[in-house]
Amino acid sequence: MTSRRVFTEELKKLDDEVAQMARLAVEAIEKGVKAFVNMDENLTNDVKHLDEEIYCWDIRIEKHCLDVIALHAPVAGDLRTVSTCLKIITDLNRIGRYALDIAEFTEHFHDQTHFKKLVSIPFMGERVVAMVTQAVESYFHRNAEEACALYDKDDEVDNLWESILRETLSYMMEDPRKTTLGTYYILVARYLERIADHSVNIGERVAYMVTGKRLKARDWTQICVDPDDLSGK
Repeated sequence: MTSRRVFTEELKKLDDEVAQMARLAVEAIEKGVKAFVNMDENLTNDVKHLDEEIYCWDIRIEKHCLDVIALHAPVAGDLRTVSTCLKIITDLNRIGRYALDIAEFTEHFHDQTHFKKLVSIPFMGERVVAMVTQAVESYFHRNAEEACALYDKDDEVDNLWESILRETLSYMMEDPRKTTLGTYYILVARYLERIADHSVNIGERVAYMVTGKRLKARDWTQICVDPDDLSGK
């Protein structure tokens, strides 16, 4: 078996491992938000286990990447691919930790109930899950345009975060008894906003992997209309 074929197979294995880690991260977000909305401590325990699994995959994939670099000494685009993998797993690990932070608020509820029907937070959670999914798929597809589209979606999530903040502060000012729960709502929305930011981080790394150029969010719209840049030519 040629060295190139072995290297290609190793990259395929890395993709499979990242896919598994990403699946766990998405599940952690979904269960974390659901645990908070339903005040379900059983789901919180599920998220704790998911966070542990995500961390284990982080360690395993990092070692795999370093082994690939040591054994195959990749250069240019190949090296960018492996380094992007290393960056992605760091973001996925942070995403899992934010999901756990969200879920763990259920442990402080005791006999409290939500003072309002939670609509914006679950919706924000859905948008964030979609961003994480798209970010990881842009890596698998080696698609910089798909990665660039995350910037507009991040703006939508930012707007949701600001809306939840304003609405919750209004409730808290009207009734100080709602301060504790209101603080939880604000923090959950903030953590979801940070997860969206990590999705954008992944997208930026994918754009660099494909094009060989380090792109900032403000540059994406201009760069992404150029097919040559997107193809990495």
